[in-house]
Amino acid sequence: MPLVAVHPLPAYARLSAEGFAILSPDDDAPVLRIGLLNMMADAALEATERQILRLLALGAPHMPIALHPFSLPEIPRNDAGIAHVNRWYPTFDDIRTAGLDALFVTGANVPDPDLNRLSFRDAMLEALDWAHNELPSVLYSCLATHAVLGFRYGEPRRALADKCWGVFPHRVVDPTHPLVSGLSADPEVPHSRWNDVGRDQFERAGLKILMTAADGGVHLATSADGRREIYWQGHPEYDPVSLLKEYKREVDRFIAGELDDHPDAPFGIVDGVGADILAEHRGAVVFAMAHHRPPPPFPEEQTTVHLGDAWRSDTVTMMGNWLASLRDGVSDKGS
Repeated sequence: MPLVAVHPLPAYARLSAEGFAILSPDDDAPVLRIGLLNMMADAALEATERQILRLLALGAPHMPIALHPFSLPEIPRNDAGIAHVNRWYPTFDDIRTAGLDALFVTGANVPDPDLNRLSFRDAMLEALDWAHNELPSVLYSCLATHAVLGFRYGEPRRALADKCWGVFPHRVVDPTHPLVSGLSADPEVPHSRWNDVGRDQFERAGLKILMTAADGGVHLATSADGRREIYWQGHPEYDPVSLLKEYKREVDRFIAGELDDHPDAPFGIVDGVGADILAEHRGAVVFAMAHHRPPPPFPEEQTTVHLGDAWRSDTVTMMGNWLASLRDGVSDKGS
Protein backbone atom coordinates (compact mmCIF):
# COMPACT_ATOMS: atom_id res chain seq x y z
CA MET A 1 0.00 0.00 0.00
CA PRO A 2 1.07 3.62 -0.43
CA LEU A 3 3.07 5.62 2.06
CA VAL A 4 1.77 9.07 2.96
CA ALA A 5 4.60 11.59 3.32
CA VAL A 6 3.23 13.57 6.26
CA HIS A 7 6.82 14.45 7.17
CA PRO A 8 8.91 14.94 3.98
CA LEU A 9 11.85 12.71 4.86
CA PRO A 10 14.62 12.40 2.25
CA ALA A 11 13.98 8.65 2.42
CA TYR A 12 10.79 9.05 0.37
CA ALA A 13 12.70 10.08 -2.75
CA ARG A 14 14.81 6.94 -2.57
CA LEU A 15 11.79 4.70 -1.96
CA SER A 16 9.93 6.35 -4.82
CA ALA A 17 12.87 5.53 -7.10
CA GLU A 18 12.58 1.91 -5.91
CA GLY A 19 8.96 1.83 -7.09
CA PHE A 20 7.07 2.47 -3.85
CA ALA A 21 3.96 4.66 -4.08
CA ILE A 22 4.36 7.89 -2.09
CA LEU A 23 1.29 10.08 -1.57
CA SER A 24 0.88 13.64 -0.36
CA PRO A 25 -1.17 14.08 2.81
CA ASP A 26 -4.95 14.25 2.48
CA ASP A 27 -6.74 15.26 5.66
CA ASP A 28 -9.88 13.36 4.68
CA ALA A 29 -8.24 10.06 3.72
CA PRO A 30 -8.02 7.32 6.39
CA VAL A 31 -4.47 6.30 7.24
CA LEU A 32 -2.66 4.20 9.82
CA ARG A 33 -0.52 6.59 11.86
CA ILE A 34 2.65 4.76 12.89
CA GLY A 35 5.21 6.47 15.09
CA LEU A 36 8.92 5.70 14.88
CA LEU A 37 11.07 6.46 17.92
CA ASN A 38 14.44 6.30 16.18
CA MET A 39 17.22 5.80 18.75
CA MET A 40 19.73 4.32 16.30
CA ALA A 41 23.23 5.73 15.97
CA ASP A 42 23.93 8.43 13.38
CA ALA A 43 25.43 5.98 10.88
CA ALA A 44 22.17 3.99 10.84
CA LEU A 45 19.66 6.80 11.40
CA GLU A 46 18.45 7.25 7.82
CA ALA A 47 18.89 3.57 6.92
CA THR A 48 16.51 2.70 9.76
CA GLU A 49 13.89 5.08 8.35
CA ARG A 50 14.12 3.36 4.97
CA GLN A 51 13.99 -0.13 6.49
CA ILE A 52 10.85 0.62 8.48
CA LEU A 53 9.15 2.43 5.60
CA ARG A 54 9.80 -0.50 3.24
CA LEU A 55 8.36 -2.98 5.72
CA LEU A 56 5.30 -0.83 6.32
CA ALA A 57 4.66 -0.45 2.59
CA LEU A 58 5.19 -4.14 1.83
CA GLY A 59 3.23 -5.42 4.80
CA ALA A 60 0.44 -2.86 4.92
CA PRO A 61 -3.18 -3.94 4.67
CA HIS A 62 -5.60 -2.03 2.49
CA MET A 63 -4.97 1.33 4.15
CA PRO A 64 -2.22 3.90 3.49
CA ILE A 65 0.51 4.32 6.11
CA ALA A 66 1.76 7.62 7.55
CA LEU A 67 5.07 7.44 9.42
CA HIS A 68 5.69 9.94 12.23
CA PRO A 69 9.39 9.77 13.16
CA PHE A 70 10.92 11.35 16.23
CA SER A 71 14.00 11.00 18.37
CA LEU A 72 15.16 12.26 21.77
CA PRO A 73 17.46 15.28 22.10
CA GLU A 74 19.26 13.55 24.96
CA ILE A 75 20.66 10.89 22.60
CA PRO A 76 24.30 11.78 21.76
CA ARG A 77 24.67 12.62 18.05
CA ASN A 78 27.19 14.20 15.74
CA ASP A 79 26.45 17.43 13.89
CA ALA A 80 24.96 15.64 10.86
CA GLY A 81 22.69 13.53 13.06
CA ILE A 82 21.50 16.56 15.01
CA ALA A 83 20.84 18.49 11.79
CA HIS A 84 18.85 15.59 10.29
CA VAL A 85 16.66 15.16 13.37
CA ASN A 86 16.09 18.90 13.80
CA ARG A 87 15.17 19.39 10.15
CA TRP A 88 13.00 16.37 9.43
CA TYR A 89 11.61 15.04 12.70
CA PRO A 90 8.77 16.45 14.80
CA THR A 91 9.48 16.71 18.51
CA PHE A 92 8.26 14.25 21.13
CA ASP A 93 5.77 16.92 22.29
CA ASP A 94 4.47 17.19 18.71
CA ILE A 95 4.00 13.43 18.58
CA ARG A 96 2.16 13.31 21.90
CA THR A 97 -0.40 15.85 20.75
CA ALA A 98 -0.80 14.50 17.20
CA GLY A 99 -2.06 11.04 18.17
CA LEU A 100 -0.86 7.67 16.85
CA ASP A 101 -2.36 4.27 16.13
CA ALA A 102 0.88 2.49 17.07
CA LEU A 103 4.58 3.03 17.72
CA PHE A 104 7.76 1.24 16.61
CA VAL A 105 10.71 1.79 18.98
CA THR A 106 14.16 0.99 17.61
CA GLY A 107 17.18 -0.32 19.43
CA ALA A 108 20.40 1.61 20.01
CA ASN A 109 24.08 0.71 20.06
CA VAL A 110 24.67 0.48 23.82
CA PRO A 111 27.00 -2.39 24.78
CA ASP A 112 26.97 -1.55 28.52
CA PRO A 113 24.58 -4.03 30.16
CA ASP A 114 23.56 -1.54 32.87
CA LEU A 115 20.96 0.74 31.32
CA ASN A 116 20.91 2.87 34.45
CA ARG A 117 24.15 4.38 33.13
CA LEU A 118 22.51 5.31 29.82
CA SER A 119 22.82 9.05 29.18
CA PHE A 120 19.29 9.26 27.76
CA ARG A 121 17.75 6.81 30.26
CA ASP A 122 15.17 9.19 31.75
CA ALA A 123 14.07 10.60 28.39
CA MET A 124 13.71 7.10 26.96
CA LEU A 125 11.68 5.90 29.94
CA GLU A 126 9.36 8.90 29.66
CA ALA A 127 8.67 8.01 26.02
CA LEU A 128 8.22 4.30 26.77
CA ASP A 129 5.86 5.00 29.65
CA TRP A 130 3.82 7.37 27.50
CA ALA A 131 3.53 4.75 24.75
CA HIS A 132 2.58 2.04 27.25
CA ASN A 133 -0.14 4.18 28.81
CA GLU A 134 -1.55 5.97 25.78
CA LEU A 135 -1.15 3.93 22.58
CA PRO A 136 -3.13 0.94 21.29
CA SER A 137 0.00 -1.00 20.32
CA VAL A 138 3.79 -0.69 20.64
CA LEU A 139 6.51 -2.76 18.94
CA TYR A 140 9.84 -2.70 20.79
CA SER A 141 13.11 -3.72 19.13
CA CYS A 142 16.35 -4.88 20.79
CA LEU A 143 17.46 -2.25 23.35
CA ALA A 144 13.87 -1.00 23.72
CA THR A 145 12.81 -4.54 24.64
CA HIS A 146 15.65 -4.73 27.16
CA ALA A 147 14.63 -1.38 28.66
CA VAL A 148 11.02 -2.43 29.17
CA LEU A 149 11.97 -5.80 30.67
CA GLY A 150 14.49 -4.14 32.97
CA PHE A 151 12.66 -1.05 34.16
CA ARG A 152 9.01 -2.13 34.05
CA TYR A 153 9.33 -5.79 34.99
CA GLY A 154 12.54 -5.76 37.04
CA GLU A 155 14.33 -8.19 34.68
CA PRO A 156 17.64 -6.50 33.75
CA ARG A 157 19.53 -7.67 30.72
CA ARG A 158 22.68 -9.76 31.08
CA ALA A 159 25.98 -9.34 29.27
CA LEU A 160 26.80 -12.12 26.80
CA ALA A 161 30.24 -13.74 26.72
CA ASP A 162 30.42 -12.94 23.00
CA LYS A 163 28.40 -10.67 20.75
CA CYS A 164 25.25 -12.27 19.31
CA TRP A 165 25.86 -11.18 15.74
CA GLY A 166 24.54 -12.67 12.53
CA VAL A 167 21.51 -14.41 11.03
CA PHE A 168 20.20 -17.33 13.07
CA PRO A 169 17.49 -20.00 12.66
CA HIS A 170 14.43 -19.80 14.92
CA ARG A 171 11.27 -21.74 15.62
CA VAL A 172 7.72 -20.55 16.18
CA VAL A 173 6.55 -21.63 19.64
CA ASP A 174 2.83 -20.90 19.11
CA PRO A 175 1.90 -21.14 15.42
CA THR A 176 -1.76 -20.37 16.22
CA HIS A 177 -1.01 -16.80 17.23
CA PRO A 178 -2.18 -14.24 14.62
CA LEU A 179 1.12 -12.36 14.71
CA VAL A 180 3.06 -15.36 13.33
CA SER A 181 0.36 -16.61 10.97
CA GLY A 182 1.85 -17.55 7.60
CA LEU A 183 5.49 -17.66 8.73
CA SER A 184 7.84 -20.35 7.42
CA ALA A 185 8.61 -23.43 9.52
CA ASP A 186 12.10 -22.24 10.53
CA PRO A 187 12.25 -18.43 10.33
CA GLU A 188 15.65 -16.77 10.23
CA VAL A 189 16.27 -13.52 12.11
CA PRO A 190 19.25 -11.11 12.18
CA HIS A 191 20.67 -10.21 15.60
CA SER A 192 23.28 -7.68 16.70
CA ARG A 193 23.67 -7.29 20.47
CA TRP A 194 26.06 -7.71 23.37
CA ASN A 195 23.31 -8.41 25.91
CA ASP A 196 20.38 -10.74 26.41
CA VAL A 197 17.13 -11.14 28.29
CA GLY A 198 16.60 -14.85 28.90
CA ARG A 199 13.52 -16.96 28.46
CA ASP A 200 13.16 -17.30 32.23
CA GLN A 201 12.99 -13.52 32.48
CA PHE A 202 10.29 -13.18 29.82
CA GLU A 203 8.29 -15.87 31.60
CA ARG A 204 8.64 -14.20 35.02
CA ALA A 205 7.41 -10.97 33.43
CA GLY A 206 4.25 -12.79 32.34
CA LEU A 207 4.93 -12.25 28.64
CA LYS A 208 3.82 -14.62 25.89
CA ILE A 209 6.77 -16.13 24.00
CA LEU A 210 6.14 -16.69 20.29
CA MET A 211 9.55 -17.33 18.70
CA THR A 212 12.86 -18.68 20.01
CA ALA A 213 16.30 -19.25 18.53
CA ALA A 214 17.78 -22.71 18.12
CA ASP A 215 19.65 -22.26 21.42
CA GLY A 216 16.40 -21.42 23.24
CA GLY A 217 16.90 -17.66 23.39
CA VAL A 218 13.81 -15.50 22.87
CA HIS A 219 13.38 -13.35 19.80
CA LEU A 220 9.64 -12.60 19.76
CA ALA A 221 7.18 -12.16 22.62
CA THR A 222 4.03 -10.20 23.36
CA SER A 223 2.20 -8.80 26.34
CA ALA A 224 -0.09 -11.28 28.08
CA ASP A 225 -3.03 -10.22 25.92
CA GLY A 226 -1.04 -11.28 22.85
CA ARG A 227 -1.44 -8.01 21.01
CA ARG A 228 -0.91 -4.67 22.75
CA GLU A 229 2.86 -4.82 23.17
CA ILE A 230 5.29 -6.75 20.97
CA TYR A 231 8.92 -7.45 21.81
CA TRP A 232 11.78 -8.22 19.40
CA GLN A 233 15.27 -9.05 20.63
CA GLY A 234 16.60 -9.30 17.10
CA HIS A 235 16.55 -6.95 14.12
CA PRO A 236 14.25 -8.51 11.50
CA GLU A 237 13.85 -5.03 10.00
CA TYR A 238 17.48 -5.10 8.83
CA ASP A 239 18.35 -4.97 5.14
CA PRO A 240 20.74 -7.68 3.88
CA VAL A 241 23.62 -5.18 3.85
CA SER A 242 23.04 -3.90 7.40
CA LEU A 243 25.20 -6.44 9.22
CA LEU A 244 27.90 -6.23 6.54
CA LYS A 245 28.14 -2.48 7.10
CA GLU A 246 28.29 -3.01 10.87
CA TYR A 247 31.11 -5.49 10.33
CA LYS A 248 32.97 -3.00 8.13
CA ARG A 249 32.72 -0.38 10.89
CA GLU A 250 34.18 -2.86 13.39
CA VAL A 251 37.03 -3.74 11.01
CA ASP A 252 37.74 -0.01 10.64
CA ARG A 253 37.89 0.25 14.44
CA PHE A 254 40.47 -2.55 14.52
CA ILE A 255 42.53 -0.78 11.85
CA ALA A 256 42.31 2.45 13.86
CA GLY A 257 43.65 0.69 16.95
CA GLU A 258 40.37 0.85 18.88
CA LEU A 259 40.11 -2.97 19.04
CA ASP A 260 42.86 -5.37 20.08
CA ASP A 261 41.69 -8.20 17.82
CA HIS A 262 40.17 -8.34 14.37
CA PRO A 263 36.41 -8.97 14.79
CA ASP A 264 34.79 -12.18 13.60
CA ALA A 265 32.35 -11.77 10.72
CA PRO A 266 28.66 -11.98 11.67
CA PHE A 267 27.33 -15.54 11.49
CA GLY A 268 25.50 -16.65 8.36
CA ILE A 269 25.26 -13.36 6.48
CA VAL A 270 26.98 -14.57 3.28
CA ASP A 271 27.23 -17.71 1.19
CA GLY A 272 30.42 -19.78 0.94
CA VAL A 273 32.05 -17.55 -1.66
CA GLY A 274 31.28 -14.46 0.40
CA ALA A 275 32.73 -16.12 3.51
CA ASP A 276 35.94 -16.83 1.58
CA ILE A 277 36.16 -13.18 0.47
CA LEU A 278 35.78 -11.94 4.05
CA ALA A 279 38.26 -14.49 5.40
CA GLU A 280 40.84 -13.51 2.77
CA HIS A 281 40.38 -9.83 3.60
CA ARG A 282 40.74 -10.53 7.31
CA GLY A 283 44.03 -12.32 6.73
CA ALA A 284 45.32 -9.51 4.54
CA VAL A 285 44.38 -6.85 7.11
CA VAL A 286 46.01 -8.72 9.99
CA PHE A 287 49.18 -9.24 7.92
CA ALA A 288 49.29 -5.58 6.87
CA MET A 289 48.82 -4.32 10.41
CA ALA A 290 51.50 -6.65 11.77
CA HIS A 291 53.97 -5.38 9.15
CA HIS A 292 52.97 -1.70 9.41
CA ARG A 293 51.61 -1.58 5.90
CA PRO A 294 48.39 0.05 4.61
CA PRO A 295 45.50 -2.42 4.91
CA PRO A 296 43.50 -3.36 1.81
CA PRO A 297 40.11 -1.69 1.30
CA PHE A 298 37.08 -3.51 2.64
CA PRO A 299 35.54 -5.68 -0.15
CA GLU A 300 31.98 -4.39 0.32
CA GLU A 301 31.00 -4.40 -3.35
CA GLN A 302 32.40 -7.89 -3.98
CA THR A 303 30.71 -9.29 -0.88
CA THR A 304 27.30 -7.66 -1.30
CA VAL A 305 26.30 -9.99 -4.15
CA HIS A 306 26.82 -12.95 -1.79
CA LEU A 307 24.51 -11.70 0.97
CA GLY A 308 21.33 -13.56 1.88
CA ASP A 309 17.90 -12.18 2.84
CA ALA A 310 16.09 -15.33 3.95
CA TRP A 311 14.30 -13.44 6.73
CA ARG A 312 12.75 -10.79 4.49
CA SER A 313 9.56 -12.62 3.50
CA ASP A 314 8.77 -13.68 7.07
CA THR A 315 9.40 -10.17 8.40
CA VAL A 316 7.03 -8.67 5.83
CA THR A 317 4.42 -11.29 6.76
CA MET A 318 4.76 -10.55 10.47
CA MET A 319 4.63 -6.80 9.89
CA GLY A 320 1.51 -7.30 7.79
CA ASN A 321 -0.11 -9.31 10.59
CA TRP A 322 0.61 -6.50 13.08
CA LEU A 323 -0.69 -3.81 10.74
CA ALA A 324 -3.84 -5.82 10.00
CA SER A 325 -4.62 -5.91 13.71
CA LEU A 326 -4.11 -2.14 13.88
CA ARG A 327 -6.32 -1.59 10.86
CA ASP A 328 -9.08 -3.62 12.50
CA GLY A 329 -8.75 -1.46 15.62
CA VAL A 330 -8.98 1.75 13.58
CA SER A 331 -12.03 0.36 11.75
CA ASP A 332 -13.70 -0.54 15.04
CA LYS A 333 -13.17 3.03 16.33
CA GLY A 334 -14.71 4.48 13.23
CA SER A 335 -17.81 2.28 13.24
